[in-house]
Amino acid sequence: MTTFDKAAYSHANAGAITEAFGRHIIRITAEQTGGRLGCFEAAVPAGEGPPPHIHEAEDEFFRVLSGTFGFWCNDDYVELETDGTICVPRGSVHRFQNIGSDEGRLMVVMTPGGFEGFFPAVAAERPVTPAEIDRIAARFHLRFVLEAQQAA
Repeated sequence: MTTFDKAAYSHANAGAITEAFGRHIIRITAEQTGGRLGCFEAAVPAGEGPPPHIHEAEDEFFRVLSGTFGFWCNDDYVELETDGTICVPRGSVHRFQNIGSDEGRLMVVMTPGGFEGFFPAVAAERPVTPAEIDRIAARFHLRFVLEAQQAA
């Protein structure tokens, strides 16, 4: 891992595009920031979003670049439009969904970095079963939570 003694940046329309659970553009990696953070964009089709999940090791910051999203975090729910922001603490059960009628875009910053590698790992390994997805997720401190577990 490199030290973080110079600015890490990503020019407009730059980044590594990954097609895994939708389109993700990896903008800044943990390698570029000495592990301190990772940053990616997510293009989310209308009505879509991940299932409830927990990041065991990272705090997560979202900025809505376009569209309208619903965010659930533990017992809270908030709707945010373009330019809205939300921070989700590590260890919380959370999810988001594009509740608009068009594709929406999110900028996601996670600290410490490293989770941004999840999407390229999924694209490279092409898991098919939930168990295969869970094995990859575990490497990135990610755990999916069943709806019944979330309500309990």
